[in-house]
Amino acid sequence: MNNNFQNEVELEKSNQPQKPKQFPNNNQPNIGSGLTKSKRWFRIARYSRYVNFMKFILPLMALALVAAITIWPQLQVMDTSFSIALSNAKLSTKDGLSMVNARFVGVDLKKQPFSITADIAKNLLKDITQIELEMPKADITVSDGSWLVLTANSGVYYQKRKFLKLEGAVNLFHDSGYEFKTTKANVDLNQGIAISNEPVKGQGPFGQLQAEGFQIENKGNKISFLGKSKLILFPKALKGK
Repeated sequence: MNNNFQNEVELEKSNQPQKPKQFPNNNQPNIGSGLTKSKRWFRIARYSRYVNFMKFILPLMALALVAAITIWPQLQVMDTSFSIALSNAKLSTKDGLSMVNARFVGVDLKKQPFSITADIAKNLLKDITQIELEMPKADITVSDGSWLVLTANSGVYYQKRKFLKLEGAVNLFHDSGYEFKTTKANVDLNQGIAISNEPVKGQGPFGQLQAEGFQIENKGNKISFLGKSKLILFPKALKGK
């Protein structure tokens, strides 16, 4: 009797579904294994801070890489007569990639140097060959050792053509003493030519003038005034004749 009852119990146990064996999952981080509750929370918090830090730093690293890829080819000099000086420049990501205190240098067809500086060079990621400038300043050296400086509120520099468009409070000054003011001007740095079809006012050792535009050739050695012009000569200029 007892043997029959024991056999029936064992038979019932064998007919019951067996639970699957649990195997350790080695792919899951075992952050809190063997630690007290406080240490476990400390380690979790530290891991969370690390994740948040990487979320912040990785986009910055990606942006810096894009900036390097964009600017580096220009530093390798597309043309041996042109380069970008970055000694005091700073990169900014506000409103797109910009360069603060940018400076561009090159030479013209006669191998005479020129440089362009700007408070800000904007939209470098958009088009590196056409750079928008804030408060640009162009310094041009003449073969006789004299120099010509142009400034404006804004401008666009076309690197490959070595062409500069200036707009807003355009001022042209030559070290011989004459100065012209207008609202817009186009400067061909390669040819040493500056043209404006806007009203211009000027002064210098010769006197004062007004015109409807001007054209400067050979970096200031020849100046033509366009349209109706008015010239007031100083007595000193007349005596010099």
